[in-house]
Amino acid sequence: MQLTVDLNADLGEGFGESRLAQDEALLDLVSSANVACGFHAGDVTTMRDTVRSAKERSVTIGAHPSYPDIPGFGRRELGLPAKEIFRHVEYQIRSLMDVCSLMGARISYVKPHGALYNRAVWDEKVADAIVQAIQKTNPELSLLGLPSSEMSRAAARGQIQFVNEAFVDRAYRKDGSLVPRTESGAVIHDVEEAVERAITLIRMRSLAAADGSVVHIDARSLCVHGDNPESTEMLRNLRARLESVGAKIAPFAA
Repeated sequence: MQLTVDLNADLGEGFGESRLAQDEALLDLVSSANVACGFHAGDVTTMRDTVRSAKERSVTIGAHPSYPDIPGFGRRELGLPAKEIFRHVEYQIRSLMDVCSLMGARISYVKPHGALYNRAVWDEKVADAIVQAIQKTNPELSLLGLPSSEMSRAAARGQIQFVNEAFVDRAYRKDGSLVPRTESGAVIHDVEEAVERAITLIRMRSLAAADGSVVHIDARSLCVHGDNPESTEMLRNLRARLESVGAKIAPFAA
């Protein structure tokens, strides 16, 4: 049986022609695009440009909702209550749905961004709020996130499809959580190292944690952060390696 792998990246997070060109380069390589919905980055113009470019390349579109935190790029823990998070996530999903409708496209999944993602990994109420926002907007949408997290359990309770992902350019702790960005070595910039980790993950369903222990991860989707300066080269090399061993690059959601 041929191995199928989804490659996803965070997109629509910048402004101007240079950023659009970088996003288009990434869209040539990924199968799923996590589109910023204006709360940590982007605006209606970047959403329309990203959706248009994704549709032209048959790349599956996902909403990438965040805390309302443009100054901190959505990476600051704001400690908002779950009820407020529900409203913010619902609004962002609907915003991208409206843009997709105008462009003749649609969204297929949701992936929280930054600090909101990290909080939903361990906070049951926040994870439930995100799932409830999906139920309110479109219960057919999948939720993309960290395996064995509160997000995965909330999706099961809410009967929302959950899809496991792994990060090519992030270091892991031994419990399967991500090393915080405030710690040294949390973000991987070495292209060869990132690609080798990804290949090991696909073949062995495991990778080495920061302390040298083995973390078992069964992921259907691999993520490279779009704001990583090495993201394009990383994805280009990873895609080539995957295809060289007979893997098919395809989205996890239609």
